[in-house]
Amino acid sequence: MPLAFVLINAEIGSEDEVATELRKIANVKESYVVYGVYDIVAKVEADSMDKLKEIVTWKIRRLDKVRSTLTMIVVENA
Repeated sequence: MPLAFVLINAEIGSEDEVATELRKIANVKESYVVYGVYDIVAKVEADSMDKLKEIVTWKIRRLDKVRSTLTMIVVENA
């Protein structure tokens, strides 16, 4: 089962709002507001790589107040 961590930059002051919207997406298993270069880290699981791509492209990146994302696909689960 494909797994990815998505690092998200949100508009200033909207981090909690974006994290709340992320938690409504079924394939988002966890999301955290963090300090640093990125504002939010989300853990996303899907049945296939195509489904994972669809979730990131059409659900996460299209959320209001998401400015940019960086997706890290897990190669090996240690």
